[in-house]
Amino acid sequence: MDSSTTRRDATRRRLFEAAVTLIAEQGFSSTTVDEIAERAGVAKGTVYYNFASKNVLFEELLRHGIELLATSLQAASDEVADRGGRRIDALDAMIRAGLDFISRYPALTQLYVAELWRTNRAWQSTLMVVRKRAITVVEEVLREAVADGELSDEIDIPLTASALFGMVLVAALDWQSYQPDRSIDEVHAALSRLLQGRVSGRDA
Repeated sequence: MDSSTTRRDATRRRLFEAAVTLIAEQGFSSTTVDEIAERAGVAKGTVYYNFASKNVLFEELLRHGIELLATSLQAASDEVADRGGRRIDALDAMIRAGLDFISRYPALTQLYVAELWRTNRAWQSTLMVVRKRAITVVEEVLREAVADGELSDEIDIPLTASALFGMVLVAALDWQSYQPDRSIDEVHAALSRLLQGRVSGRDA
């Protein structure tokens, strides 16, 4: 990779970080390109050189962020598989990876969750694509778990994958907003108990 490509990648990362922080703080409509450029420490023209418009920047922001999340979920699952672990352990590892990601990128997560409920955005189709990208990783592990007999073949895989994904998102945001004194280990342990069916007091 040459130096010009490296510099452009670094600039795009700064723009992503500036945009997601500002949009999470004050909303998409209220965030201007001037503010994004100022927060990123670049000229306004640099924003348009890298992205045709603010809408394009936002769409790329969603794609970039969710791709990072999907990659981290897949890596967590693969690591468990390489050790010969169960699929349920892979799902548990993915929960921890999701919490780690959200802890590292809280503004992106807040933005993603907020935009999920809007239906009048130009990038709605992009949002559906990036959502599917992340959930598909979870669905694949669930299918393997059913095929191996670890989970019942009666489960609704798409809905269960969405539920697990949503559980991690909402629990993590609640943790950071209302229970910040809790450690990530405590949050992970609570969600792990739900996953493994131990909330009733009976071990799985």
